[in-house]
Amino acid sequence: MIDSNQLLERAVEMKASDIFITVGVPPTFKIDGKLVPLDHPVLNPEDTEEFAKSLFKREEHYKEFLENGDKDFSVSLKGVGRYRVVVYNQRGSFAVAIRVLSFIQDEPEDLRIPQSVLNFHKRTKGLVLITGPTGSGKSTTLSKIIDLINGNRSCHIITLEDPIEYLHKHNKSIVDQREIGLDTKSYSQALRSAMRQAPDVILIGEMRDHETIAAALTAAETGHLVFSTLHTLGAAKTIDRIVDIFPANQQQQVRVQLSTVLQGVVSQQLIPSEKLGRVPAFEIMLANPAIRNLIREGKVPQIDAAIQTGRSDGMTSMDLSLAQLCNEGYISRDDAIQYSFNLDVLSRYLKEE
Repeated sequence: MIDSNQLLERAVEMKASDIFITVGVPPTFKIDGKLVPLDHPVLNPEDTEEFAKSLFKREEHYKEFLENGDKDFSVSLKGVGRYRVVVYNQRGSFAVAIRVLSFIQDEPEDLRIPQSVLNFHKRTKGLVLITGPTGSGKSTTLSKIIDLINGNRSCHIITLEDPIEYLHKHNKSIVDQREIGLDTKSYSQALRSAMRQAPDVILIGEMRDHETIAAALTAAETGHLVFSTLHTLGAAKTIDRIVDIFPANQQQQVRVQLSTVLQGVVSQQLIPSEKLGRVPAFEIMLANPAIRNLIREGKVPQIDAAIQTGRSDGMTSMDLSLAQLCNEGYISRDDAIQYSFNLDVLSRYLKEE
């Protein structure tokens, strides 16, 4: 039997980002993007079932898992950390994937978050999107921006999350955190309700569907500062995804709406690094008049060029970010190429070998 608390503690000590419990392999940590099996016997179906059941603290969560075949929720270990848990069935047995959210928060400079990203905390209205694949650090970046608002402004912040990842204490701001499935039924319902709770800042854990995206745009349009995430890479693809989720007869209206409320799109990837374990690369698009025109006119492919010319405003392309990390010796040339958006652009910035 695996002691779940001991395993969760050990993951924090070893600076693991994820824990995997599945039949046929030992408990496995993900450290700096690599799978590290623990010195433990291979797990059988009884082991994984017992471990999964020990994580369910609420009867209703277990019932939902039995009904649906998967369930995600968060757990806390006092003084150690918080964990985002997904329990699911695979090949007739229980499996668990756990994201580790340590209580010990690094400073933004240690996380290498650019100042132009952190500066979004100074905005008072509009929509800011943090995008990237699962496990690329989107939640961490957002938590740092919320921290800065909380420490510098007197306002009401509402976060809608599934599940709650980082806990925010009231500081200069009041921070109310609502968990989807526990405190409210869905993102769209929580967002409608949030509009009646006098918020200044709204964080939406993820814009998953048409209804949530429409509500987020309306919230940003009516003078709120809205943060959210999407599983897209690059500003152009992010804008296309938002527009494409609406019916064709509404898409021009959405382009106009988006061109008005969008403040910026940040895309991030975590790249393997021999020096630092993993290091983030960022594309940063700030919505200036030129980019707003491109969005409104549906000329989204031209946004990449506008980002290139906006470097003096704090914008940067993913390929420039990757090239700088490579030129400074943080990442390998092969990894820069693998994570590149445009190899021609990347090669222009890379130093000669």
